[in-house]
Amino acid sequence: MRYELVVFDNDGVLVDSEPISNTILAGYLTELGHPTSYEDSLRDYMGAAVHRVHDLIGERTGQRLPLDFDKTLHARVFAAFARELEAVAGIADVLKQLVEDKVPYCVASSGSHERIRVGHRTTGLDAWFRDENIFSAEDVGRGKPAPDLFLHAAARMGVAPERCVVVEDSRLGVQAAIAAGMDVYGFTAMTPKERLAGARGYFDDMGELLGLLE
Repeated sequence: MRYELVVFDNDGVLVDSEPISNTILAGYLTELGHPTSYEDSLRDYMGAAVHRVHDLIGERTGQRLPLDFDKTLHARVFAAFARELEAVAGIADVLKQLVEDKVPYCVASSGSHERIRVGHRTTGLDAWFRDENIFSAEDVGRGKPAPDLFLHAAARMGVAPERCVVVEDSRLGVQAAIAAGMDVYGFTAMTPKERLAGARGYFDDMGELLGLLE
């Protein structure tokens, strides 16, 4: 493999959480008087840390979301995860092969550490990830599209950015990877590849990923 570190996004790449979380986010914002469709949520917030929701609502309306917005949102999302969340089809096979090939990997997510761990425990992916290879936007203060998270993950894993490859399914994530000086492959199971412009390549079945990385 030509890369020394594979950096996975979490939501939509490791766990199939985007339909669940964006449905809940759109419904909650609409409930609070900020009409938001599922498609709006995917367009504006997919791949972003929750502070982007606060920022965009503030910019567009001049209003602040409730102080307990994050807590309520996470409670609703985690409850839905417990009922519905599954791992992305084929991802366990990819992780198993990386381990067998002794290729280091990690996750770098705009989601909180709690969100990452809840999703992994629910789907059984916690068997593949330890504290040392889980990174969150909480660690750096700025989420994607800023490159900070990916650069932080690479530094902690001891790999130069140009030797890393990122697996992403969001526009903001692809932008962050490019800004970090990393190659990135766009997972198009949910996101049309035109929204992932700049990626080195695209795939819609996780079984294709290892071939792309070789």
